[in-house]
Amino acid sequence: MDGETKIYGVIGDPIGHSLSPTIHNVAFRKLGLNAIYLAFQVKSENLVRAVEGFKALNIQGFNVTIPHKTSIMSLLDKVDPLAEKIGAVNTVKNVDGKLFGYNTDGLGALQALKKSKVKLDNKKIVLIGAGGAGKALAFTFANYAKEMVILNRTEEKAVKLSKTISENFSLQVKGLKLTQENLKNELKNADLLVNATSLGMYPNVDETPVDKNLINQNLVVFDVVYNPLKTRFLKEAEEKGAKIVNGLSMLIYQAVEAFKIWTGLNPPVKTMFKVALKELKHGK
Repeated sequence: MDGETKIYGVIGDPIGHSLSPTIHNVAFRKLGLNAIYLAFQVKSENLVRAVEGFKALNIQGFNVTIPHKTSIMSLLDKVDPLAEKIGAVNTVKNVDGKLFGYNTDGLGALQALKKSKVKLDNKKIVLIGAGGAGKALAFTFANYAKEMVILNRTEEKAVKLSKTISENFSLQVKGLKLTQENLKNELKNADLLVNATSLGMYPNVDETPVDKNLINQNLVVFDVVYNPLKTRFLKEAEEKGAKIVNGLSMLIYQAVEAFKIWTGLNPPVKTMFKVALKELKHGK
């Protein structure tokens, strides 16, 4: 580090678990860039001051994670139309003191599924979760799917998101309360089942959003949780013969998109995967 080092980072609360510094710093090193990526724990009541501080210190860009993805939006100078529609920002770029917000979560998920050779065209998708990640995935997948069912513990959130999706896209969509009964009915003829909640994330590794007996071998099951790499949800789906996709690919590919936004360069994806896996295996 020296006086010319460009600083990037991630803000959230909690943030100690984040793999983002590992992923981005290895990419900076590999490409020979004089840059560093740091994790900043920012509590909700300090968000405004943190953003002002980032501007003052000329931080070049930062990722945004729970719980700031929505509240950050009013503090930005400009928000990308897709992020505006989703109602969540996960990537911010500083351009001459002006902050621009983007959402790369959906693209990350799309790339993760593509890498696993999963096609979304004309498929029925059952999506669990209507929060930040759920919204991003719903908006992205709606470009391809023929039918989407959004389930959430708070039914109103699922209904609201389904209405927004149907106003913007021409597919069959509905929002329901997350119950095993509703899941049972919807999974009979579904192609893709997605968990876009934090259920099953370390340390709550015994949690799962779906009773394993509702999962069949015709499903592709995708979990946005990446720690543990194979959640209880994915383990049980695999036991039932379903094809599974873990959350690490999504994490890496949303980071790849953020890296491109900040630097205009293509990062070394394989290297990023390698260090992330290594860190996860060492119990990050």
